[in-house]
Amino acid sequence: MEFETQRYNIDGVDTAVRVIGHGPAVVALHGAATIEGTEWARGIADRFRVYLPYHPGFGDSGEAPHIAGMQDIIVHNLHLVAALGLHRPHLVGHSMGGWMATEMAAVAGERFGKLVLNAPAGLNDPDHPGADLSAIGPEALPSYLAHKVDVALRYFPGGAECRPLDAFLAAREKEGVALGNILKAHGMGHPNLGRWLSRIPNETLIVWGEKDRMLPASQAPIWQKRIPNARTFIVPGVGHFAVQEDPHVVVAIGDFLAG
Repeated sequence: MEFETQRYNIDGVDTAVRVIGHGPAVVALHGAATIEGTEWARGIADRFRVYLPYHPGFGDSGEAPHIAGMQDIIVHNLHLVAALGLHRPHLVGHSMGGWMATEMAAVAGERFGKLVLNAPAGLNDPDHPGADLSAIGPEALPSYLAHKVDVALRYFPGGAECRPLDAFLAAREKEGVALGNILKAHGMGHPNLGRWLSRIPNETLIVWGEKDRMLPASQAPIWQKRIPNARTFIVPGVGHFAVQEDPHVVVAIGDFLAG
């Protein structure tokens, strides 16, 4: 089973979507970079048709200098789901994509099925702070992304699943600009996000690697308490890249969506 790439013009933004699988639709939103790719989706492609859009300015999608905060991305994604012609797809988000999925569910949850938040960003709880990205050097970043550092190293220069160095660096530069546009309003989150969680109507699974150094798993109970119909799956022995470190996590996500 292979990926196909579809392209859509969403309000003037050339938007690329990787698609794989057969079955009920799942829209999966990536985090603040596309380093780890989309291969994890093969683990549920026998049960679901998985749509993996690249956010504006990320991956193969075109640039969108008009973006001035996460709310612009939320509107973009809701237009994209409509363009895809999907009726109540399940929604999955990792890290910044989890924050994205959270806001989408808070404002338009009735348009989606179940919700999976994999180590979601956005809450910025002062008692459970995430890592300061500005203080993490390139050589240390893999250890923040995966507890099993060799897993993260696969996606960095010299790793088996990394693009050539010039392409890798060009992608990081392009995505850095796009990320800056998203974060210019409130940084990596929104000060009122915690107040919005009670609006989420969707059955929700919160997934978190126990050893996550990027966003601490100690946040998980806060999310579960504030989302009315939520449960939590803490994954032992893995970090921020939980689905890459432990394939059983992908199976568990698929079981939740199918159940």
